[in-house]
Amino acid sequence: MNRTHPKVNLSANARLVLERRYLKKDAQGNPAETPEELFSRVAANIAAADLHFDPKADTTRTETSFHEMLCEMRFLPNSPTLMNAGRRLGQLAACFVLPIEDSMESIFETLKHTAMIHKSGGGTGFSFSRIRPEKDVVLSTAGVSSGPISFMGVFDMATETVKQGGTRRGANMGVLRVDHPDIEAFIAAKTDLGILNNFNISVAVTDKFMAAVEEDTEFGLVNPRTGRVVASVPARRLFDRIVRSAWQSGEPGVIFIDRMEQANPTKQVGHIESTNPCGEQPLLPFESCTLGSINLSCMVGLDGVDFERLRQTVHEAVHFLDNVVEVNRYPLEKIEQMSKSNRKIGLGVMGFADMLIRLGVAYDSKEAVSWAEKIMSAIQDEAREASAELARIRGNFANYAGSAFDDPSTPYMRNATTTTIAPTGSISIIAGASSGIEPIFAVSHVRQVLDGESLTEIHPLFEETARGHEWCSSELMETIAEKGSVQDVDGVPDSLKRLFKTSHEISPEWHVRIQAAFQKYTDNAVSKTVNFPSTATVEDVESVYRLAFRLGCKGITIYRYGSRGRQVLNIGRGKREAHKIAPRPRPERTQGLTERMGTGCGKLYVTVNSDDEGMCEVFAQMGKTGGCASSQIEAAGRLISLALRSGVKPEAIIKQLKGIRCPSPTWQNGDMILSCPDAIARVLIHVCQSDIEEPAAMMGVCPECSGVLYHEEGCLICRSCGFTKCS
Repeated sequence: MNRTHPKVNLSANARLVLERRYLKKDAQGNPAETPEELFSRVAANIAAADLHFDPKADTTRTETSFHEMLCEMRFLPNSPTLMNAGRRLGQLAACFVLPIEDSMESIFETLKHTAMIHKSGGGTGFSFSRIRPEKDVVLSTAGVSSGPISFMGVFDMATETVKQGGTRRGANMGVLRVDHPDIEAFIAAKTDLGILNNFNISVAVTDKFMAAVEEDTEFGLVNPRTGRVVASVPARRLFDRIVRSAWQSGEPGVIFIDRMEQANPTKQVGHIESTNPCGEQPLLPFESCTLGSINLSCMVGLDGVDFERLRQTVHEAVHFLDNVVEVNRYPLEKIEQMSKSNRKIGLGVMGFADMLIRLGVAYDSKEAVSWAEKIMSAIQDEAREASAELARIRGNFANYAGSAFDDPSTPYMRNATTTTIAPTGSISIIAGASSGIEPIFAVSHVRQVLDGESLTEIHPLFEETARGHEWCSSELMETIAEKGSVQDVDGVPDSLKRLFKTSHEISPEWHVRIQAAFQKYTDNAVSKTVNFPSTATVEDVESVYRLAFRLGCKGITIYRYGSRGRQVLNIGRGKREAHKIAPRPRPERTQGLTERMGTGCGKLYVTVNSDDEGMCEVFAQMGKTGGCASSQIEAAGRLISLALRSGVKPEAIIKQLKGIRCPSPTWQNGDMILSCPDAIARVLIHVCQSDIEEPAAMMGVCPECSGVLYHEEGCLICRSCGFTKCS
């Protein structure tokens, strides 16, 4: 093909994200390829798979087709494919699920496999439901089990240690069935600031449980070791605890496991127990899935949606993703065997909110729901047709016999699944599109740039719509830049206020209705966050959970504004301007507590004092006085106190201290204390849990560029640099 690499139309932010995360680097860490060369590299590598099926195939034609599709931003694959196609690593899949049986051998074998997947750039999902509950008998040792949550901690620590291919840290999904005896401890697990930071957690809710909630009856908890009911709890009480925890901290999410299993196309091979980290991809054990998204914003022309262009793009994208399955270098032989036997792909969308704006349709409307169903129905129909066309040439997927497609009406099917609505955080920035099926996140937002400066950006579609109108003035645009929204800005027409509502200005009910509309025509599941205002009640969250179940969703993830941190989410620029700060004076009167912590250096006594404004000082002293260790501990206490009185959030301090290791770790109450700073962090965590009504997780600010992290698509995404907490 022509390798002159015509220039791709990218925003400055998109180029920055590509340079930071996707382009090949030289020995000094500088980009060793251009974005144009990246798309050429990916297109050539994926097109070469055609030769696996026909040694005489015209790969130049396929390569040109793929290259044009990528350069025009009509379709982009998931991040591992962009990063690794045509490179040494060659691992192109984002989603994996691994099995965990009720034995030490299985648990640590899976832990090893997890590290290999994370190193290759993938995210992992597990069901811990087969592990016997805490304090259950262990026959081989005459001891007692520590339960699934303790083993989740082991996986979490391993994830923290493994850096993914030099680009991303691993992400996990931990699932526990609602009928597991340890379910209540699991529900509350993420309210502890110090544990499971590399996990999303979801309760696998059954139809039987939801029926018990509806009927207000008792619900049995089953020991997975024996299969016997060992306790009964009021179903509504348990449901309330799930809802209340999600209201408080955003977790756990809920997956409707029976609904996922009903849609499992290869029941003869295995059963669905878990999903990938963001919950949209149910997978069998040892299965992976390759994902990609069509940019719906590119499908709107002067006459509305161009369905012919959409059809063409779907067929090219299915061809592309099936080729990815073929050329992918899988991290485990078992995963390669299972993935190639089912050949699951997940074609989804991004830019849905942009498409609606171009069509003049409000996101929170019946017309938007209708468009969601119409678009996704067309994509699913064409994706299955494209898969059938490939099957006529390449053959059905290996597990076709006995599958849901083994029917005279569908004699050909190349892929067991074809559609998924996956997170598009980074790739939507590259494409200049809104994320997945989410509403726009802001009309104006602040982007951090490399030199520490910040730039205010107005949504391009708003600028395009407003330009040339009498009401549009520099003063009005300045006001929008300050607020980040147009809802309270005088002068903006009501029609545009209706059109440019942001995710936090859309009612939760409409979030769910849009999700359900896409789920109706999606083989796998839908990654989406249902946003709530900070004033939302527990009852508001409960009604959304019930609505999601009633409308046919396969899962639900919610985020109540402010529940994961006290820092205000500034989508405008008014409060983002940098300024130097000085600590407030030490108060005359404080109150606090002192906690003794065992460390490898000896007993450490940590005192945390607070006043009316919160924690204000920390003192730490070793049981034995003198020496360099004591002076360093005193210095740490002084600096922590200075930070607290300067307005630094306690959780930010905790994040810096927790996990610091010294040569002499020790154990206390079943927890490993890694060092004196780690011990101080744990005391701060205890104080936070007792003093803060709404526990703040260690998130909210991007760890790489200090931009704002937004809760979208069941994950956290930085719109400035493309950082994402999930794979």
